[in-house]
Amino acid sequence: MKNEIRDGMQIDWDVPIRMDDGIVLRADVFRPVGEGKYPVLLSYGPYAKGLLFQEGYQSQWSRLTKAAPEVLQGSSNKYQNWELVDPEKWVPDGYACLRIDSRGAGRSPGYLDVWSAREAQDLTTCVEWAGTQAWSSGKVGIHGISYYSMNQWNVGALKPPHLAALCIWEGSSDYYRELCRHGGILSDFLNSWHPRQVASVQHGVGLRGAKSAVTGELVAGPDTLPEAELAKNRADTPGEAKRHRFCDDYYAARTAKFENIEVPLLSAANWGGMGLHTRGNFEGWLGAGSKQKWLEVHGDTHFTHFYSNYGETLQKRFFGHFLKGEDTGWDKQPRVSLNIRHPGEKFVMRGENEWPLARTQWTKYFLQPDLRLAAAAPASETTLSYQTTGDGLTFSTPPLTKSLEITGPVAAKLWLSSETTDADLFLVLRVFDPAGKEVTFIGSNDPRTPVGLGWLRASQRKLDSALSRPYRPWHPHDESWPLKPGEPVELDIEIWPTSIVVPPGYRLALSVRGKDYEFDGSDAALPNAPYSMKGVGPFLHIDLDDRPPKIFACRNTLHFAAGRQPYLLLPIIPEA
Repeated sequence: MKNEIRDGMQIDWDVPIRMDDGIVLRADVFRPVGEGKYPVLLSYGPYAKGLLFQEGYQSQWSRLTKAAPEVLQGSSNKYQNWELVDPEKWVPDGYACLRIDSRGAGRSPGYLDVWSAREAQDLTTCVEWAGTQAWSSGKVGIHGISYYSMNQWNVGALKPPHLAALCIWEGSSDYYRELCRHGGILSDFLNSWHPRQVASVQHGVGLRGAKSAVTGELVAGPDTLPEAELAKNRADTPGEAKRHRFCDDYYAARTAKFENIEVPLLSAANWGGMGLHTRGNFEGWLGAGSKQKWLEVHGDTHFTHFYSNYGETLQKRFFGHFLKGEDTGWDKQPRVSLNIRHPGEKFVMRGENEWPLARTQWTKYFLQPDLRLAAAAPASETTLSYQTTGDGLTFSTPPLTKSLEITGPVAAKLWLSSETTDADLFLVLRVFDPAGKEVTFIGSNDPRTPVGLGWLRASQRKLDSALSRPYRPWHPHDESWPLKPGEPVELDIEIWPTSIVVPPGYRLALSVRGKDYEFDGSDAALPNAPYSMKGVGPFLHIDLDDRPPKIFACRNTLHFAAGRQPYLLLPIIPEA
């Protein structure tokens, strides 16, 4: 442990925090100089507290500073860390920023098992430690993006006494449905993410890893362990998701009991976060037992508005109110704040009272055999087939004669048969301009995302009638109902929440596919990008064991008949 004063802050490096089983985690504390008690902004995660954002995430840093150049102002940026607040922007406001390397990661020893019940317990212990330090006011808020938000749902449900507020910024809340298996289909995200961002900074990587640009210490040290020992010291997270096909106890242990959450919370989602950073912020917010809870939704990259003036101001108003008791105007904050999306990356802020919006006009757009989307149900009895290895079928409205706002959850009902015993459905909600060019948006993890995405494995079509809503079907994913080749089954498919104002002359479309969406087949090829970006970023579904070609590379058929009239259910918001 080392203490120093630099850049106007008292900094304590590698502070020990002992867990209930004797493991000692390591943390850095940034706080105002001199005596005083300050509210604590705590973060706990596996990305190595000593790894400089600019070095570990070059592509993201470049994109962030271009989108929000204010990040570079008023800070030396020497303490920037991926997905965490800049202490130089918060300590002067009277906060102590506490960064903890999670068990088995960075400078903290132990068995590395992400989002586990053990991590939730560790985080609870850390909250209580932070709330009882001599420099602490006793009020602890948890903050950070993604990983540092996802574990907030779990610790919130455990109710540590010193926890005073949660700011859950683009953090999924359903380990099965949002992170591991979209609609029951295995996501490749963990395969991409875990070795790149977690195992690469596991405690014991030591000399094979980076050094802190500030302290010169090894960010994943101080020990350097053999690869075989490192492997024994971490869970096979990608493998576990692959082995656990159904939503069982493995996933339940990593999913919060939302109704037990009581502290004030701000849940911030990203319209373009399809694959990880949209659905969970809505579902967690809806399920949280907190009487004081707010929902905010924005666009742009995964990290832009966490650091932008817009996001920082919102966060400081929230924490200022609940951690410091300041009059920040938060008592006038709308319960729901939506940045309504328009083509051309235009967003218009609008305050609301609830979600879904009470004035929503739930409207069915029926799929037509001639590939139209229309208000009237098709009268003919027919079928349409498509190759699951191709681009599928796209159903479209004619050019709109007036603007149309779609804001809310979306769902589709289809009748579908397969040549085999199963089928994977990939639904894409799309918008095309008058020239026929698709309108995409900067998403959290890809610069060209469509308006909406939904997935479902047909054999896991079983519904939970108590939890399902017409606009958000709920599949328990607890057993398989194989298809009989050529025999249609009824499918209710969730498309994650979205917002778009479709202007006159534009067309709305729904694509029904058998594989992942791609914008035009090309990679956006951003400098230093850690994965290809063709429309869905790292959220691909390409595991051949989970999707064997003999089952999923075939022809699927949509069925149209009396009582089998497929439709898209849209949340239409009437003009004021």
